[in-house]
Amino acid sequence: MLSNRIGIILMTALAPTIWGTTYLVTTELLPPDRPLLAAVVRALPAGLLLVALTRKLPSGVWWWRALALGALNIGAFFALLFVAAYRLPGGVAATIGSLQPLLVIGLSAALLGERVSTRSALAGVAGVGGVSLLVLRSDARLDGLGVAAAAASAVVMATGIVLSKRWTSPAPLLATTGWQLVAGGLLLLPVALVVEGPPPTTLSTANLAGYGYLSVIGAALAYALWFRGIRALPPTNVTFLGLLSPLVATTLGWLVLDQELTVGQSLGGLVVLAALVAAQIRKTPVEKHAPAPASMPERSTSLSR
Repeated sequence: MLSNRIGIILMTALAPTIWGTTYLVTTELLPPDRPLLAAVVRALPAGLLLVALTRKLPSGVWWWRALALGALNIGAFFALLFVAAYRLPGGVAATIGSLQPLLVIGLSAALLGERVSTRSALAGVAGVGGVSLLVLRSDARLDGLGVAAAAASAVVMATGIVLSKRWTSPAPLLATTGWQLVAGGLLLLPVALVVEGPPPTTLSTANLAGYGYLSVIGAALAYALWFRGIRALPPTNVTFLGLLSPLVATTLGWLVLDQELTVGQSLGGLVVLAALVAAQIRKTPVEKHAPAPASMPERSTSLSR
């Protein structure tokens, strides 16, 4: 049972690990200054592919639930993240986003009746500190709208995680994932057209490879693993795994792009890993032993032998 839980945690951790490669893929393979287009191409084709493969459409309340979850987990989240990324240094946006585990802890208590543990709360605070050491710079500037957008993106994603746990879909996992990706992509499409204009008329082989990676690996595969983890694990366990994204992005920047990695960043990475591991540890329930039976009469004892 324990090995099965560890396996689910490791598989779920693949999702934020994949998302941590997004910055590298975007900067090295995609057209510049088109983040919303990247978000649409990442979500919509992947969602349509999963819906086509599963041949399953929402029914009943799942029409509006799929729309709500798609907006929270994908559409609104990506749009707010876009605003934050353009108005804030990446380190500030990532640090504000690292508040998400603390938000999930509070929302899980309010909506799911989960108990708030001291260990999880301390791990959440440590996660924020670790990410700030990992990515935050001393000369970072603040922008009111950017800070609000970054905070709102953490809130909508945290809400999406908790509601995804509360609203367990009866449909297959891939179908539910596809519905949310389609809903999020459709919500993002008009925003991308208004803000960035029509897509480029020509795309290089590198551009197509980058978009293909983001759609198939970064969305279809990663979100299926993420939502599977939400179905199988408590939301607080899942949300801490998201701290892997800035850790992976920073590590790839150092390994692939020759970016500097300071002692403070290394310490921040270790703090992030410690917080992540601490959040996954479950308190072992104390076994309650039944009281010893009262002495039986001699006649009964002899019969039991």
